[in-house]
Amino acid sequence: MQKMGRCRAARVAGVAFTVAVLFGGGAAATPASAQAWPSKPVRIIVAFPPGGISDFAARAIAPGLTEAFRQTVVVENRGGAAGAIGTEVVAKSAPDGHTLLAHTVTFTVGPHMTANPPADPLRDVMAVTQVVDAPNILVVTPSMPVRSVKDLVALAAKRRGELSFASSGYGSGTHLSGELFKQLAKIDMIHIAYKGGGPAVADLLGGHVPTMFSTLPSVTSHVAAGRLRALAVTGSRRFPSVPEVPTMIEAGIAGYSFSGWSGIFAPVGMPREIAMRFADETAKVLRAPGFRDKLLIQGADTVGSTPDEFAAFVRSEYARWGQLVRQSGIKAE
Repeated sequence: MQKMGRCRAARVAGVAFTVAVLFGGGAAATPASAQAWPSKPVRIIVAFPPGGISDFAARAIAPGLTEAFRQTVVVENRGGAAGAIGTEVVAKSAPDGHTLLAHTVTFTVGPHMTANPPADPLRDVMAVTQVVDAPNILVVTPSMPVRSVKDLVALAAKRRGELSFASSGYGSGTHLSGELFKQLAKIDMIHIAYKGGGPAVADLLGGHVPTMFSTLPSVTSHVAAGRLRALAVTGSRRFPSVPEVPTMIEAGIAGYSFSGWSGIFAPVGMPREIAMRFADETAKVLRAPGFRDKLLIQGADTVGSTPDEFAAFVRSEYARWGQLVRQSGIKAE
């Protein structure tokens, strides 16, 4: 009888051990790397100078993430070489989740514009989360005899190769928006690249160039004042701050969708559980009361995707813009 008692106690102890391993207080269920992270301040390297959408988005989420992680989240600008310098810093960093990269749609364009790209979003880093979606807006000067996208297409077809559009730079999101428009509308327009959105908008207001695909914050005040005329937004849905402006698809350009999105990437090999936690906490910050309203003023809307969702999105953008670059003949300057 005593022997049977000892056997029964051993079986009970064995079951208890198994349960403890499977469900034990979260300690065994949570990977050690996720438990220990972050163990020091987290750096978000922005691949561009201050002022762009990736810089704004990173700085917007940093305070909320600092509170969530109980470690300081620092935003550091490493601009230059079309984002390649900042990307290289992150790609060569330890994949421990303490150095991350903020980049934009141009990350999926650049590799197609040169034979030896310095950075590649599918090879050099891993996707963590898309933070914001930031469409552009098609505007024309009031002197242009057009009041819709269809009018502009008809005028461009009539004056083939004569009309021009401004952009904030060669290979920029505002440039891509125009190239996509030319391709889908089957028209020919001259691209005029400026060194930044400010000079481009200034020449637009001065009547030196008739049209532009601009970021929303750069021109919405001019639209409201009647100095520019808005024809369409480039996103897949109407933008909340200008609900009266149709999308390009609604305006008659089938298949048109462009976003100057910004997202977070990490060095290849960063543990998946860290990527998941960063994405989850970012989504919580983006859902905080009043947070979205702050972004909308800057022409951006919140996203907060999972690592898998963002990776799939990056792959689709990479393929899409690669096709456009090849068909339009865009080359790195």
